[in-house]
Amino acid sequence: MTVKQTYRVVSALIALGVIVQAAAIAFGWFDAILQVEDGAVIDENYDGNAGHALHGIVGMNVMPLLGLILLIVSFFAARTVPGARKWGGIVFGLIVLQIALAILTYILSASLIGALHGINALVLFGAAVKAHLLTRTAVGAAGAPQQGTSVAV
Repeated sequence: MTVKQTYRVVSALIALGVIVQAAAIAFGWFDAILQVEDGAVIDENYDGNAGHALHGIVGMNVMPLLGLILLIVSFFAARTVPGARKWGGIVFGLIVLQIALAILTYILSASLIGALHGINALVLFGAAVKAHLLTRTAVGAAGAPQQGTSVAV
């Protein structure tokens, strides 16, 4: 596997991770609502369910690791992927921001920050897709993108 292919795969995995995160938290809260309708009580003792656990594990472990890998790979991919370092940095920064927003939401008990967490997830998805699409641009011998050319995925 080339560095360019690695950059492509890792950026796609990050975009897929955002989708998994959205599905996990949606499942988590819809399941919680069903539990409440069946008589469960959600209070400070509520530990969540499988959706909440998956969201936490992927968000605090898998996504930061993928973001760090993308950032590292971006430095090696810079010769063949135009903008690799820039977008690798943007994606990694958005992942760090995502974690910070999640933590601040709980520390400050501020639902508005939680809303920003959701918005940032969409921005992160877009940035990861953009990073992935960078691998479709052909690069000339001098390392500059060639006009009007693209490489099949």
